[in-house]
Amino acid sequence: MIRSTGYGHKFERGIAGEWGGKDFVDVMNGVDAVLAANPWIDRERLGVTGGSYGGFMTNWIVGHTGRFKAAVTLRSVSNFISDDGTRDGAYGHRTDFGGDIFQKHELFWDRSPLKYVQNVTTPILVLHSDNDYRVPLEQGEQWFRALRHFGKTAELVIFPRENHNLTRTGEPRHLVESLDWQAWWFTKYLEGKADAVAPDRR
Repeated sequence: MIRSTGYGHKFERGIAGEWGGKDFVDVMNGVDAVLAANPWIDRERLGVTGGSYGGFMTNWIVGHTGRFKAAVTLRSVSNFISDDGTRDGAYGHRTDFGGDIFQKHELFWDRSPLKYVQNVTTPILVLHSDNDYRVPLEQGEQWFRALRHFGKTAELVIFPRENHNLTRTGEPRHLVESLDWQAWWFTKYLEGKADAVAPDRR
């Protein structure tokens, strides 16, 4: 789940001002199309995951539908207001929302998954890196703390020494651990194996 550049600039910028709008509809339509074409897929055991923009979409999705049984979000935005003032390109979402947080404060909040955290019913694992300056660690921490505040099923795993590119250029050990954590979460909540042992307890 990433913003595609393969269909050109106009297509890519189609979500400007409404992250979580057209993109959410596209993703869910895609899910429906896949399910319709593949009746063998268990509709009661769907998982959702993504990183960076895909992490934002994962957070947004679980705040707007309960059809997924488990979710993993990586290096994800949860609150555009705090993200815009702490990321490596300050106020970098200006072009996404037609202004910065001082001009479009309400829009930034409306499009933040954090606003809808009370709606989440899907167990969600939050993976983030402590040296991520593109999407700072506080984004993952806010999301996790809010989820727990409202009694949601959530876990947070922080990878030391890693940046926004953990799953691409991270330390080999962390690349494996990231996959192990994801496999554990989906095994526990998609396969229903409550006794699945977390990677840090093996």
